[in-house]
Amino acid sequence: MTDAKAPAKSGFGPTFDINDVLRQLPHRFPFLLVDRVLEYEPGKSIRALKNVTYNEPFFVGHFPHRPVMPGVMIIEALAQAAGILAFRTADIVPNENTRFYFVGIDKARFRKPVEPGDQLILKATLTRQVKGIWKFETVAEVGGSEVASAEMLVAPGMTS
Repeated sequence: MTDAKAPAKSGFGPTFDINDVLRQLPHRFPFLLVDRVLEYEPGKSIRALKNVTYNEPFFVGHFPHRPVMPGVMIIEALAQAAGILAFRTADIVPNENTRFYFVGIDKARFRKPVEPGDQLILKATLTRQVKGIWKFETVAEVGGSEVASAEMLVAPGMTS
């Protein structure tokens, strides 16, 4: 655990539970893919958790004989963790009009399958912030082994 602190006015600390995650992300079931933030340091990095359960809606069809979490869902979970870091770095608690949009992905790699019962550790590090585009290095791990990684770009946006 780091000694990182969120800005005092927000009420968030260096970790937060599902209730804090729900305040920080616009996603809801079945698309909310972050259960808890284990640690973060605004402007630097985040480490979050996704408990992968057999009840996930995507397991019904991917694959029924051997359930495997789709790679695109792992990438989305990483993007959500990066989004939390972006919101915390910008000291924003989103409302219905604020968003960070996933705008690019590079060097995505999938190394091992993720199955029901796994705890997916989501890591994102902010590497660059230029002209409203934020670049993150992301890694997903299960049991200390890397299962996926990608470079991601996100950008703030407003909905009308």
